[in-house]
Amino acid sequence: MKRIFAAGALGVLAVPAFAEGAPAPGTIVVTGEREAEQAEVLARPGGADLVTADDYRSKAAVSLRDALAFSPGVYAQPRFGQEVRLSIRGSGISRGFHMRGITLLQDGIPINLADDNGDFQELDPTIFEQIQVFRGASALRFGGSTLGGAINGVTPTGRTAPGIDLRADGGSFDTFRGKIAAGFENGVGDGWLALNGDTSDGDREHAHRDALRLNANVGLKLSDVIETRFYASGQTLRQQLPGAIDIATVLTRPETGVTFGNQQRNIDSLRVQNRTTVALGDARLEFGALLNAKELNHPIFQYVDQVSTDYGAFARLNYQAGPLSLMLGSTGRFGAVESKRFVNLSGHRGALTFRAGQRAETVDVYGEARYAVGTLSLIGGGIYTHAERRQTQTVPSPALGEADYDQFSPKIGLLWQPRELLQVYANYSRSHELPGFIELAQVASFVPLKAQRAWTAEVGARGTLGPAKFDVSFYRATVRGELLQFNVDAAGGIPASTFNANRTLHQGIEAGLDLDLAPWARLRQVYQYNDFRFRDDRQFGDNLLPVVPKHLYRAELRLGGEGLNVAPSLEWLPQGAWADYANTFRPGGYVLIGATAEAQLRPGLSLFVDARNLTNRKAAGDVSAVVNYAALPVTQRAIFYPVERRALFGGVRAHF
Repeated sequence: MKRIFAAGALGVLAVPAFAEGAPAPGTIVVTGEREAEQAEVLARPGGADLVTADDYRSKAAVSLRDALAFSPGVYAQPRFGQEVRLSIRGSGISRGFHMRGITLLQDGIPINLADDNGDFQELDPTIFEQIQVFRGASALRFGGSTLGGAINGVTPTGRTAPGIDLRADGGSFDTFRGKIAAGFENGVGDGWLALNGDTSDGDREHAHRDALRLNANVGLKLSDVIETRFYASGQTLRQQLPGAIDIATVLTRPETGVTFGNQQRNIDSLRVQNRTTVALGDARLEFGALLNAKELNHPIFQYVDQVSTDYGAFARLNYQAGPLSLMLGSTGRFGAVESKRFVNLSGHRGALTFRAGQRAETVDVYGEARYAVGTLSLIGGGIYTHAERRQTQTVPSPALGEADYDQFSPKIGLLWQPRELLQVYANYSRSHELPGFIELAQVASFVPLKAQRAWTAEVGARGTLGPAKFDVSFYRATVRGELLQFNVDAAGGIPASTFNANRTLHQGIEAGLDLDLAPWARLRQVYQYNDFRFRDDRQFGDNLLPVVPKHLYRAELRLGGEGLNVAPSLEWLPQGAWADYANTFRPGGYVLIGATAEAQLRPGLSLFVDARNLTNRKAAGDVSAVVNYAALPVTQRAIFYPVERRALFGGVRAHF
């Protein structure tokens, strides 16, 4: 950790060097780069939207769930603290830990490890000025190939956020969070830095967390056509894991946590990246490199100890000539992990049980062409991925595991814009998702799983009609080899916790509707219909897949103006998701009532309040899937996570 924050200190020293000539405090600058990014989101012939920091500024944004609660199609349900089940269109549907099925980026640079696994807890939404969500095939913009798509968090720069920002908030469960950020600019370059701290006891026993994050970037304008920017981020995260409990405990004592084994997830990580852009007349070249160093100490069923180093490079070329635009890109990521497991002695290492060196390589090459004919654009593209996974095991016995993958996924699409604020789109695309070491290096041995593949048809529209702003997509994905996972112990000792299903179907609706009811009243709504199921499976027939419920609705009514406003909200889940593949049990639904309020004391100084689950509703919000819940002994039915308990948070934001 000393190395992490030494790098951060260098960033602190570098930022003031550009302070001369900075805009006046409080100035909000929209650069051409940001305008181009916003236009790129709206140019996708598929589901895509842009979430700005203003959309969640009055919330105690603990996790990506708080930031993306009103992003259509994003299923982000908290399990505890900053642990979130993050899924789009059923991506990673059975993985409730770490992350799979979504390409996660910061400033257009992937933060997934070389085997595509990752930890979204490393991202704090309070540092972003916008979050771009590309659902499904729209993620080709960043070389995303998975069913779910991509999420890109965009940090401020010294040009877009000059001055000093302060934020402090706290409240229930001894929660306190603080942030200080500073941005500076002159004619030569700019710099921005943010330091965030977070501590909380959590709303359950054994759910304490501490976090410290440092994010910085420095940009240099080397000439009229060349600009380069260096990024650095360091994280130290300490999190106790309260675990899953049985449904009776969820409904009576949701504050209960599992203390056996003293389970934790502790992360120290450092990311260093560069992105350089060159304007070449009608073309724009963007290229860069990345280096990620990470340590994971993770007492769970055993004590997991992993030290990883990932590095890579990327390049993208965008060309525009009249009605024709072309995009070509490539990303290569390479990583090595020293993976060890020990007997878990109440959060401490016992005897060594497993040791292996793991090496991953993932190379993506992608492209897209667009041709405009009046108000209609024709789009075609594709992505090719080559990947290698190697594991050299030395403990408990020498063994070698290998898996290679080569996949190509094409895409065609149409985008029709009959008027300025209205778009209609359709696309048909293939996706592929490759297993990482969590899937391959399973409990018993290395399991060479196949890639997950899918063909997806999508139609939708977005735009503004009078007082209504809407975004709606209908999709249907036929999936082969879906990577499904269940709790091994609760399933009766089956040695492989992840398997390739034969045929599955993912179809649904992603809808968002904002209504300006009056100058002082705005209603935000999102709705998901999720129909994910087996198709003629030998064991499960046409059963619904577990974990993600069929219907989910959220609404928020904002009353007032910029000076003072209050926003009551609700989350309605008519029926819980199935807990098992056999479809023998699912918990009941729920309605959660919350509210936020914000008051601007003067320009640049405001207060906010965030109240959650005001009725203190007790219900199951998430589940770890099993094969057959009804067949399990009562002692093995602790697979549920309660919804957030009633809580009140408040905070202050200041800009100078």
